[in-house]
Amino acid sequence: MIVDSHHHLWDLGRNAYPWLQGEMHDRGWGDMRPLQRNYHVPDLLADATGQGLEKSVHLQANFDPSNPVGETEWLEVVAAEHGFPHAIVAFADFSSESVAAVLEAHARASRRVRGIRQVLNRHPDPERNRAPQDYLSSEVWLRNLGLLRRYGWSFDAQVYYQQMPALEALARRYPETQFILDHAGKPAERDPAGIEGWRRGMMRLAGCPNVAVKLCGYGMVDNRWTVESIRPFVLGPIEWFGPERAMFGSNFPVDRLMTSYARLWDAYREITAGFSASERHQLFAATAERIYRI
Repeated sequence: MIVDSHHHLWDLGRNAYPWLQGEMHDRGWGDMRPLQRNYHVPDLLADATGQGLEKSVHLQANFDPSNPVGETEWLEVVAAEHGFPHAIVAFADFSSESVAAVLEAHARASRRVRGIRQVLNRHPDPERNRAPQDYLSSEVWLRNLGLLRRYGWSFDAQVYYQQMPALEALARRYPETQFILDHAGKPAERDPAGIEGWRRGMMRLAGCPNVAVKLCGYGMVDNRWTVESIRPFVLGPIEWFGPERAMFGSNFPVDRLMTSYARLWDAYREITAGFSASERHQLFAATAERIYRI
């Protein structure tokens, strides 16, 4: 069995996704127009045919920021109908004065909510920025993140290696909160300095027992990836975090732009072929089940 620890769903006819509507901006993923169509649970299950998909975790999909709870309400209806997703990682803006009310509304909207993601990516190259400001340097934002303790929820963190020291400080500030590092730490810079910066940052985060890593999203930084090109960026995090704090995901339908579901999971299987059955079970299912409580 596998647990897909990171995927998205959307319905462009009934919900608002500003980034998917209108002209598509280049994010380095190639032609993004195929994303401008609905992606529902039956689409995910069709992509995953024959892969043993039994559970999944939905990550917020940049839904209408003026109505973040609307995504959770919609997903609760979807999950009640299809049985997927089993866990929801919702959106909240921790820089907002109303964030406490938004968290409470998420909790009321669905018992499947397990955590929050607010994209944090900031980079010296402005074209790589995915967050409007450096939230990790805002004391208001940092303080408000502590509200997660009230619900026992986790935080999915999407950062570049340059931000990893600040994320480490945040994880140590809230040791009782589970942090999940998305997309293997986004190893976007493949020159020697970039790889070494990513390696050092990952090892710092691995030193925090409350940080886990999600191995997915490789296509976003390596559109033409091969098993060999992603191998070090899979095996390195597993070595540093251990299988008990590492999990695989698909990042579909975004990574559907670069590969098929079967090819992606077959690559994970090939790379981990030398691992024990117990280790592979953790990576493919058990770690996600434990951390997201599904």
